Amino acid sequence: MQFQSIFQVDAFTAEPFKGNPAGVMVVTEDITTERMQQLAMEMNLSETAFIFPQRDNLFEIRYFTPLKEVDLCGHATLASAHILYETGRVAPIEQIHFKAKGADLTISKSGSWLEMNFPRYPLIQRAAHPDFKALVGFEPVELYDSSYNWVVAVANSEDEVRNALPVFSALTGAGLGHLMITAPASTPGYDFVLRCFAPWAGIDEDPVTGSAHCALTPFWTEKLGKNQLTSLQVSKRTGILKTELAGDRVIIKGQAVTVFEIELRIKN
Repeated sequence: MQFQSIFQVDAFTAEPFKGNPAGVMVVTEDITTERMQQLAMEMNLSETAFIFPQRDNLFEIRYFTPLKEVDLCGHATLASAHILYETGRVAPIEQIHFKAKGADLTISKSGSWLEMNFPRYPLIQRAAHPDFKALVGFEPVELYDSSYNWVVAVANSEDEVRNALPVFSALTGAGLGHLMITAPASTPGYDFVLRCFAPWAGIDEDPVTGSAHCALTPFWTEKLGKNQLTSLQVSKRTGILKTELAGDRVIIKGQAVTVFEIELRIKN
C-alpha cells in the first residue's frame, strides 16, 4: 500500500474557503498519467498539480482537471509554489523554477505574496458572435481570440460581468467553451473584473484564474494606461490578483493558504 500526501490549497486569497482551491502532490515515486487523472477526478477541483523534483529548485509540473490534462494553470502553480515554500522544500529567499508543458515558469516569495512570471498571451480581435447574448447574457463591446482557445469578451460594465448567466451546456458547441468575460471595475480599489468559464474541460466556472491574466493584463494596461493593475475575479468565492506587464511576460502576484493535507492510501 502506498502512503503519500496530497494537499488542498486555496489560491489567490489569504482566507480559507475563498479563492480557487487546487490539489497539490509532490511526487516521490513512479506514477502513471492514468493515476494522476484518477486522483484529479477524485479531488474534483478545477485543477490538481503534480510536482516532480528534478534538481536543486527545478521541478516539472503537470496539471489535471477532473476530465483532462491541461498545459498551463495559474492558480495550481501558485498553490504548488506555496506548498514547496511552506513545507521547507525551497527556502523563502530562493526562486522556484517550474517546467510546465505550456511554459517555463519562475516563482519567488515576498512576505505573504508569491510572484509568478508567466508568458504574455496574444489577442486577435474577432467578429461578433451571433448567439453570444443569448448564451451569456450581454452583448460584448469587443471580442478576441487568445492562446489555449480562450475567447475574451469585453463587457460595458462590472454589473454585466457579475450578472452574466451562461448556458454552460451550449457554450462548447458554440465555440465559447473556454471563455473569459471582463470589464472595468466599479468596485473601489480594483482596475478590472473578470469571470472565467471552461466547460470544455469540465469546469463550468473557474473561481479564480491566474492564467487569464496573461491575456487581460496587456489588454487593460493599454486600455487604462497603467502598468500595475489589481483585478477582482467576481466568482462566488472571489479572488484578488496584482499584475504587471513586463515585455513579453506577465507578473502575477497572489497569496495562498493550505486548507488540509490528505494521506493517500492506495493499494497497488
